[in-house]
Amino acid sequence: MSDRVTIETTNGVADVRLNRPDKMNAVDGDMFRALAEAGESLASDPAVRAVVLSGEGKAFCAGLDFGSFTAMAESDEPKADVPVQLDEGRITHRGQQVAWCWTDMAAPVICAITGVALGAGCQIALGADIRFIAPDARMSVLEIRWGLVPDMTGTQTLMRHVGLDVAKDLTFTGRMVEGPEAVQLGLATHLSDTPFDDAMSMAREIAQKNPHAVQAAKRLLNDAHHVSVADGFAAERAEIAALIGSPNQVEAVNAFFEKRDPVYAAPTQSNETAG
Repeated sequence: MSDRVTIETTNGVADVRLNRPDKMNAVDGDMFRALAEAGESLASDPAVRAVVLSGEGKAFCAGLDFGSFTAMAESDEPKADVPVQLDEGRITHRGQQVAWCWTDMAAPVICAITGVALGAGCQIALGADIRFIAPDARMSVLEIRWGLVPDMTGTQTLMRHVGLDVAKDLTFTGRMVEGPEAVQLGLATHLSDTPFDDAMSMAREIAQKNPHAVQAAKRLLNDAHHVSVADGFAAERAEIAALIGSPNQVEAVNAFFEKRDPVYAAPTQSNETAG
């Protein structure tokens, strides 16, 4: 993995940072590759129970590197460094995968937004399960400025967070949204003067819960928007049947009554499902 992304894991919490602070963590080809590799690595590590995603320096991510837009303007085939081919065995190409991998991985992902999350950065942030944002931070679905549409899963994820009309408003105008409005609209979850610290605190709390239950909850909630009610109920039944009486569920109960910290076994694989 290149130094465009750093990962440090402590007690089940992975601290993942976009690491191009001199460019406000703008995404170039190396960043695309590093983010995809980071997502792959974390998804395959059963010891990871929660992830905090942030940007090194003063910004989360300023979007696509300006050099890519210059290449688009100068090329008869304006693909620049943006990947367009599907990754083998996936429903995404690499550009989509760097945002979708956070939604798709088993462990919860919490994003800490400071400075800006623009365009590609906004879409990456929307891939997280929960977002803490600083009051003066700004988010924008900025692609319209460059004559483009969101193409890193944004057309799908944005509407889930803010609703169809607000998604159109943000996409058609590309307007900047500061922290308080981002929370009001649903772009972000929590307003925070210290987004990284609060994201870390939540991640550590989640890492102390039964990882099988946390992962099952993420699966159920992620799937709820695109399965029928009947299928959703069936999935609930399957997940709870797998949890009740399992070693980690028993440990949760025993630890509570014995007034001690639980000691959980890691899932045997990162995408373990019920049944």
